[in-house]
Amino acid sequence: MEYKYNTNSDYKYSVSDLMLTREQRDFYEINGYLVIPKLIPDYLLDRCCNRFVDLSHGKVSRDGITMMKDISRMKTSGQGEYLYGKAQDILWDEEFYEYARYPKMLDYIESFIGPNVMAMHSMFINKQPDIGTNSSRHPVHQDLYYFPFRPANLIVASWTACVPVTVDNGCLYVLPGTHTGDLYPHNYPEPKDGEINKMYHEMKTNNNDNDQKKVFLEMEKGDTVFFHPLLIHGSGINKTQGFRKAISVHYASSNCSYIDVSGTIQDNIKNEVLDILAKRGIKDVDYTLVWKNHCRLIRGARANL
Repeated sequence: MEYKYNTNSDYKYSVSDLMLTREQRDFYEINGYLVIPKLIPDYLLDRCCNRFVDLSHGKVSRDGITMMKDISRMKTSGQGEYLYGKAQDILWDEEFYEYARYPKMLDYIESFIGPNVMAMHSMFINKQPDIGTNSSRHPVHQDLYYFPFRPANLIVASWTACVPVTVDNGCLYVLPGTHTGDLYPHNYPEPKDGEINKMYHEMKTNNNDNDQKKVFLEMEKGDTVFFHPLLIHGSGINKTQGFRKAISVHYASSNCSYIDVSGTIQDNIKNEVLDILAKRGIKDVDYTLVWKNHCRLIRGARANL
């Protein structure tokens, strides 16, 4: 397929017309996100869901995958998918990798960030029914806070609903247009707001009108939202008795470069990651190396990352 790279200086957040129409590019430019209906086929998502259940019950190898327990469920007798809220670093698992490399989705990714595509961060998210502690929520945040590489405009997330997602089961919400702003400080929410899972930091700002700006992204199975790493977003609690399952990968152009986040507002997340590794016996490790060991080239050529 022939396509042209963007030479229009009016576009900052997409680089080609490979998959995006003018209307889609304009929408992403203004809002910082774009939903593509039924992008991922059911069979692939079913395989990913089954893989997560098998991982949560220890039926398949977890080699390289971090299984994250829900903080509230750790205090109950819950097992399997009732205990584990997320599988992280899933790029090297053969089932999840089929999602990360799905060709049609990569064509969209290439439209946003160019032909040299690195998968930098990956997760299968299993939002369990909330048991009254609010631990199933993900506070309002910006993904760039977690990433020690730039430029931000050459990073994009994919987030695909593996089941229908609604306001009731804790769908994503976004604040359109906030991708054009700054990266804000983040930290853990106040204890009064309920229990919170590890690394679920909350954006700290004096802006009190976030609730009025929220757009809730109710999605059908297979629908995929792409969004910019500065876009302010989060998700609510799961008020249902079912599981809200989704899979997500953050992609970056391999032409991005690592930056030193020491002494910046990202210093606390860096230190938290290094502290966790130290408790596992991995000490004095370079933060950049941590990221290099978890990313994977998906399309094109590897450069700086």
